[in-house]
Amino acid sequence: MLFIYLIFNEGYSASSGNLLTRADLSGEAIRLGRLLAGLLPDPEAIGLLALMLLQESRRKARSTHEGDIVLLEDQDRSLWDSQMIAEGQQLVERSLCTRRFGMYNVQAAIAAVHSNSASGDATDWQQIVALYGALYEINPSPVVELNRAVAVAMGDGPAAGLELINAILERGDLADYHLLHAARADLYRRLDRNDDARVDYGQALVLAKQEPERKFLQLRLEGLE
Repeated sequence: MLFIYLIFNEGYSASSGNLLTRADLSGEAIRLGRLLAGLLPDPEAIGLLALMLLQESRRKARSTHEGDIVLLEDQDRSLWDSQMIAEGQQLVERSLCTRRFGMYNVQAAIAAVHSNSASGDATDWQQIVALYGALYEINPSPVVELNRAVAVAMGDGPAAGLELINAILERGDLADYHLLHAARADLYRRLDRNDDARVDYGQALVLAKQEPERKFLQLRLEGLE
């Protein structure tokens, strides 16, 4: 399952290069996920397929025609693939009904909450925070902790999220992870702490390897001037 998910992740968000996504890799991962779920009707296999479908449903809205990044809260949700969402949500319910919670079906449940939301502001952030808490119990990684911190910031305000992100860095985790610095920079920006935001946007820009991400970060940095 991990191998399939790694293929999907590279297709969903390329690790480097000029392209934000690679539809060929995502499509192949979903094909393999369908085969796996058919041969092994395990809650995690079903959850993995659901997760990939729900994430892939947003592909058309994730970038402009020029290839520039569009953040989740700014996406035109009418572009999301409703058929993929319906299938993914059905699979999430099926996997969670087993009461056997694993890394993939909890992540799929988080994606399902997003897929049910009419806008970023209408998202049930408290539910997402709770699901990330459950995911952390299963997979106590600093990346999961970072994602939970971002969800807390969306629900309770940037100061609350910033406190959690700073705690991660104080432990020495994710110091070289560009998405942490990008997230912290955005919270500083929302708090009108532009000097701090510049430092973190600059650090994220140094660490990022994907050109669309680098362009996005550069524009954010210039927007602080």
